[in-house]
Amino acid sequence: MVRDTPDADVVGYRGPTACAAAGISYRQLDYWARTGLVTPGIRAAEGSGTQRLYSFRDIVVLKVVKRLLDAGVSLQNIRKAIGVLRERGTEDLAEITLISDGTTVYECRSPEEVVDLLRGGQGVFGIALAGAVREIEGSVTVLPGVPVEPPEPAAVDELARRRARRAAG
Repeated sequence: MVRDTPDADVVGYRGPTACAAAGISYRQLDYWARTGLVTPGIRAAEGSGTQRLYSFRDIVVLKVVKRLLDAGVSLQNIRKAIGVLRERGTEDLAEITLISDGTTVYECRSPEEVVDLLRGGQGVFGIALAGAVREIEGSVTVLPGVPVEPPEPAAVDELARRRARRAAG
């Protein structure tokens, strides 16, 4: 079982590092970020000179997208599957097996659910996300991460102070 470590919350990975860990090209990463398929969870690019920062979880999702594409799943169905994965934390991802018949992607959380899908008699493939999580854990230990600074508090101007005093009564 994978658990979020304190470091997982304070380390981000730049695009080239995310690509190396997930086994994708920078062009794919850029396209997926621009189209909203997999967006960086720590920091989006904000104009020229800024770099996207991806979280550990983002890299796991990138790896899953790559595997689904390699298996011939349509981008439309991958978008649906990724929508479900976005709602889950890293620990939850490790408990999921994605099964696909090449058309639809199903989320299975138990061996019984996998067996039920296989009983249909059609050809399917599966991706155990726990394996992807372990692979990414191994990759990021040897790849450079970027310490993430907490956001600076917003500057309070004179007008904001007056409003706060008025609201306080």
